[in-house]
Amino acid sequence: MTHSTPTGSRSALDGIELVVFDMAGTTVSDDGVVEAAFQRAAERTGVVATLTPDEALAYVRTTMGMSKIDVFTRLADGDVEAATRATAAFETAYAELIEETGAAEIPGAEALIRSLLDGGVKVALTTGFAPVTRDAILRSLGWLDLVDVALSPVDAGRGRPAPDLVLAAALRSGVSAMSAVAVVGDTASDIRSGLSAAAGLVVGVLSGSHDEATLDEAGAHAVIRDVTLLPSLTR
Repeated sequence: MTHSTPTGSRSALDGIELVVFDMAGTTVSDDGVVEAAFQRAAERTGVVATLTPDEALAYVRTTMGMSKIDVFTRLADGDVEAATRATAAFETAYAELIEETGAAEIPGAEALIRSLLDGGVKVALTTGFAPVTRDAILRSLGWLDLVDVALSPVDAGRGRPAPDLVLAAALRSGVSAMSAVAVVGDTASDIRSGLSAAAGLVVGVLSGSHDEATLDEAGAHAVIRDVTLLPSLTR
């Protein structure tokens, strides 16, 4: 069952040693930047020439949160060379857009992260972006030294919905058990990644790509409006 504030007598964060947050749509405002970068990459490479623009965008929205090379490989019908070119074009376009507009946090995200860290909880940021794009976003936000761990698929193995990013964050953070890990994200692939990793708490947020029904169907333990409500969850 999905709740905005699950009923219970203790904080859902009791016993949590590490919170693994997604970036775009969860802690970092997207505002259509991913879609705009995708459109630029598609125009520059023609990787989705067999799809209509609406079909391509629908697929991008459905696969939000996944590794971008995986997304482009599927769009290129398995042509890894074409997918690699398209992914590079996407990363370039995203960096251009960040340079043009700057990155913005989901309101209250930085304050929440600092509060968790001050309380002794470790924090990791994960993303489907390549490290160069991830770091451009963190640099724009002034977050390069904010969190304990920041990971891209290349740092962990596979991208979402595989559990690798969550497991890598847990290993690097030295948690006592996966039950002491919370995962927070705005997409079904975030939720499935957390569940596959056997995280103790997997929370969906409505500040990004997917709606409550989609997050609930993916198996989220709870769905909240945005990350600022995480401390209010009980179980």
